[in-house]
Amino acid sequence: MNSNFEKSILRLKSVCVYGLGRTGKSVVRFLKEKTNKKVHIWDDNPTIKNKHKINKGVFSKNLNLSDFIVMSPGINLNNTKLKKQLSKNKKKMITDLDLFYLYNPKIKTIVVTGTNGKSTTCKIIEHVLKKNKINVKLGGNIGNPVLNLNLKNQPLVIIEASSFQLAYSKYIKPNYAILLNITKDHLDWHNSMKKYTESKLKIFSNQEKTHFAYLNNKKLLKKFKKNKFSSKINLISNIAVKKFKKKINNQYLESEINEENLSFAYAVCKNLKVNEQLFINSLKSFKGLPHRHEIIFKNKNRIFINDSKATSFESSKFALKNNKNIFWIVGGQPKHGDRFILEGVKKNIIKSYIIGKNINFFKQQIKNKIKFEEVNTIKKAIYQILKDIKKLKCKYATILLSPASASYDQYISFNERGNDFKKQVRKYENK
Repeated sequence: MNSNFEKSILRLKSVCVYGLGRTGKSVVRFLKEKTNKKVHIWDDNPTIKNKHKINKGVFSKNLNLSDFIVMSPGINLNNTKLKKQLSKNKKKMITDLDLFYLYNPKIKTIVVTGTNGKSTTCKIIEHVLKKNKINVKLGGNIGNPVLNLNLKNQPLVIIEASSFQLAYSKYIKPNYAILLNITKDHLDWHNSMKKYTESKLKIFSNQEKTHFAYLNNKKLLKKFKKNKFSSKINLISNIAVKKFKKKINNQYLESEINEENLSFAYAVCKNLKVNEQLFINSLKSFKGLPHRHEIIFKNKNRIFINDSKATSFESSKFALKNNKNIFWIVGGQPKHGDRFILEGVKKNIIKSYIIGKNINFFKQQIKNKIKFEEVNTIKKAIYQILKDIKKLKCKYATILLSPASASYDQYISFNERGNDFKKQVRKYENK
């Protein structure tokens, strides 16, 4: 970390905040409460601009004059209304994560990133540590911005970090850095797989020799060594978890889907002096997160699974691999560059039901590989699935919502999409 910057941060005069979503608001509040800096705000949304009476010309001028520009996660530099001015000031861009580290240098942190499994891994670690009386807080991309956390009594802080946050971050410095996996995602934002990977690897860049890095992939390990990162490498394997997984006696954690998440969580908790038996005992009461392979209803003939968080095929592949006799609800707003590699999972799929406004994309991905039908909505999908189950005299069926795409063509978020699925399933339950 740049020590000169650390020393001079209290002398900075002004900061620009670009984006006034949940994270942007937390940055503005933090800067006003903790510092005497002048804060200039901007959002591309016309409603927000009018509400705060923001002037484009004034903010544009302040971009050049301010010491730092705090970028809210998800803002793509190439799609902003002030692209030229931002590009000229790219070196000044930081994030809420940077502010957190710069103003809290003594707080110990665990940072989790990766394409899939971030939130679940964070929640597993949080659950185990709390059960073992460790003062811990959780924030970041999981929903609660890190600058909103109560840091009284110096808790150990778990941070879920997205590739968007990491792309702009410069001063993130975790004691324990976890990189779960990297598969194709957000390429429309990062422009290339190389840049996407580089953003994820940033969690290791400021670590010291006393810090820990966790990876389970030899290709990533090679990149780690090539970058000459300083932290202690922990190469993770699923072997230990496979041996004791059944002892946990928790239905949500039984499948292979969570083996990777459990393996990383176990390695970190072990470093924090939580032994195997305590880890197992703690997880017996763990409840999974909504919309992530969430079992909504189950009897001897049917199981309904809400996997709405699966926003790429790579994410959906876990559910497709770990279930049988699947009636698959798929569709939405496809991720840039996504491709469906169905070898290895198509034997588990009886039929798929395409929803959303991008029917042709999904037809191209699955035609001549698995049976499919265009249904447009989740409600129609469930209706047709139940008809097909009856027609096929299927003794056991998995009704799976795992869209392999973003939700924005029909829903505000994957949460709203998953909740719609739950609503339709409840109608089935009541019959």
